[in-house]
Amino acid sequence: MRNLRISRLALLVILAGSAIGCSPHSYLDDICVVLSERRSWYSSARAAYEKWGVPVPLQFAIIYQESKFSAKATPPRLRVFGLIPWGRGSSSYGYAQATEGTWRWYMQRTGNYTAERDDFADAVDFIGWYCSLSEELLGIPKVDGYNQYLAYHEGHRGFQNKTHHEKQWLLKIASDVESRANRYRSQLDRCEKELNHSASWHFF
Repeated sequence: MRNLRISRLALLVILAGSAIGCSPHSYLDDICVVLSERRSWYSSARAAYEKWGVPVPLQFAIIYQESKFSAKATPPRLRVFGLIPWGRGSSSYGYAQATEGTWRWYMQRTGNYTAERDDFADAVDFIGWYCSLSEELLGIPKVDGYNQYLAYHEGHRGFQNKTHHEKQWLLKIASDVESRANRYRSQLDRCEKELNHSASWHFF
């Protein structure tokens, strides 16, 4: 009965957002509502946290920024003369918007050769691995959402070369990611106990 009430709440939030003209992604602002519909996502993110030490809220904040939780997300198509559709500017794909090259590197370093970019469990494991590597190579704490996102977006070499310093738009986005991670953390405080209980029940 409780799960039914949560599901109805999620539906009402989505419908209310549509009715008043909000973004179709408005319900993604509350991670408890999202996870009420996607319990397996929490289990996957928790497993990535236990493996790599990257907080669950930061994992979700990065995925929100990169793909709005869309498994098939791709960069927008480039346009010639602003009109004619052309190729995409990047090979980024999936929940984490990992490029083909970085994804191959991840598979080689972790041995996860069956990983798919449109698989949520693989995506959060990738984020955990990458952020853990950012701490190892760049000294960025795993709880530092601001700089972790800058390194995620620019790559480790780009971060070292401070390419982000001349991109005010990117600094703003990194600040947004950090704020969202903090907000998700506060929200999880109210529903994480239930999510952990649900995960344990499904395990047995």
